[in-house]
Amino acid sequence: MIKRWKLKEEADKQAVSKLASELSVTEVVARMLVQRGISTFEQAKAFFRPDYETLHDPFLMKDMDKAIARIQKAIATAEHILIFGDYDVDGTTAVALVWSFLKTIYPNTGYYIPDRYKEGYGISFAGIDFAKANNYTLIIALDCGIKSIDKVNYASERNIDFIICDHHRPGETLPAAVAVLDPKRDDCSYPYDELCGCGIGFKLIQGFAQHTGIPISQLDCYLDLVAVSIAADIVPITGENRILAFHGLKRINSNPRQGFKTILKFLKVKKPLTISDLVFLIAPRINAAGRVASGSKAVDLLVADNEIAAETTGAAINQHNTDRRDLDMTITQHALLLIDNNTELQKRKSTVVFHPDWHKGVVGIVASRLTERYYRPTIVLTQSDGVITGSARSVKDFDVYEAIDACSDLLLQFGGHKYAAGLTLKPENLEAFVARFEDVVCASIQEYMLTPELEIDAELKLSEIDWKLFRIIKQFAPFGPGNMSPLFITRSASDKGSARIVGNNHLKLDVVDAANPRQSIPAIGFGLGEHFPDISRKIPFDLCYSIEENEYNGMVSLQLNVKDIKI
Repeated sequence: MIKRWKLKEEADKQAVSKLASELSVTEVVARMLVQRGISTFEQAKAFFRPDYETLHDPFLMKDMDKAIARIQKAIATAEHILIFGDYDVDGTTAVALVWSFLKTIYPNTGYYIPDRYKEGYGISFAGIDFAKANNYTLIIALDCGIKSIDKVNYASERNIDFIICDHHRPGETLPAAVAVLDPKRDDCSYPYDELCGCGIGFKLIQGFAQHTGIPISQLDCYLDLVAVSIAADIVPITGENRILAFHGLKRINSNPRQGFKTILKFLKVKKPLTISDLVFLIAPRINAAGRVASGSKAVDLLVADNEIAAETTGAAINQHNTDRRDLDMTITQHALLLIDNNTELQKRKSTVVFHPDWHKGVVGIVASRLTERYYRPTIVLTQSDGVITGSARSVKDFDVYEAIDACSDLLLQFGGHKYAAGLTLKPENLEAFVARFEDVVCASIQEYMLTPELEIDAELKLSEIDWKLFRIIKQFAPFGPGNMSPLFITRSASDKGSARIVGNNHLKLDVVDAANPRQSIPAIGFGLGEHFPDISRKIPFDLCYSIEENEYNGMVSLQLNVKDIKI
């Protein structure tokens, strides 16, 4: 697939020079920092040494005072508190976090994860009925609830109060809960609005700890949950998220909870884990419980306090993940076939595919795979209990939530973010929705958005690449949206003469550039074997790459991980 190369905007030269001097780093490093909004020594110190003592005051969040007061009242009057959350990684980690914290100070606490297939997304009538039947009078909803007006009213009629902790965009009217914690509320002036659902849960327990005199250091044991949630929900790793992810990664690499130890044992993975490892190795296994069986199993694993219980639950979840992978592959292949056999669909600027028998639990993953393949706003739909449900994924800079909102009159419900959303509609509205969604996308998407973008930090000569640069780049981690692993380009490079195809069409070469043709650096381009004929003929090329560490036969060296080549 053709990719766009986009050099980041040139940083202010004076600011770069000043920062390079203050930090005793090269101008390349200083430029990358300034491009990330870091132009002073103090800002650089905060970036390289994130300190959770500098987290924002949780009481800056609208309704935090009401939420803490209601929890304290429940504890004082011996009420039963139910922690309710969505069945994905963000929801289950949030439930595990809040439940395990409250359990240390108050026994009358339980948790509930809705069944994806019987109850659907978010707060459910069945969950409220469960609360009523079991004498719960306060429900703390995590990673859901911001649009659950009818459900909260239903609970209120049964003398059950709600505290809603959500990070999705609110509708025009908020639910009539005791407290609604959501930085995306129009009337909330909290300084950072990119927290994930588990992040909002953390702010809740931070608020409770602050109000009751519990040192923030005692909350460190919950940060592994927050880091996994930040990674899985693909929120920006900036501001508070960077602080929480940084310390959460430290926790999961040094002293993870028993549930994560069990997952890591099944994976046989080497530490230290990165955000990428959390996304691709840890998160899918937590998600698999809710996709294939019950999300409550994921919470059971995450709050397990002994090895035997964790290993029993972990083994079941590991099997669920295997089953999920098989479903994912089968449905993806079916969806690709539908698109390949439909010339009309191939011409569109959006992809919407539907089959009534697809497994509801994996349509989000399939949507992600189709987006990677065709690079268009994508919705994958299936049918369950008489209604059509599905998941949407988007491409860089295109707001799929807004596009779905423009079709809201055809939907029963929807919710989500700029790049990922869920929706439900009646079967009779399917054809009209597909047509409307395509019209909305065509009217609002810009042509450049339909080509994947590689955002490049700097142009380098190969002679500028050394271990000192690499060690500094490593300290830019944790990487993710808002702070991606730096990409570089080198112009007019060539291969030293060792170019070859390895594995499944991967390109292996030793790169030299015109500035110093005697100095080479090894490089690997995954899936880039198509360029071998030109490169082997010594035709010059530009390459875009990241710098990484490679260990082979006990030897450690730097290599370029090539993302794209332009002959």
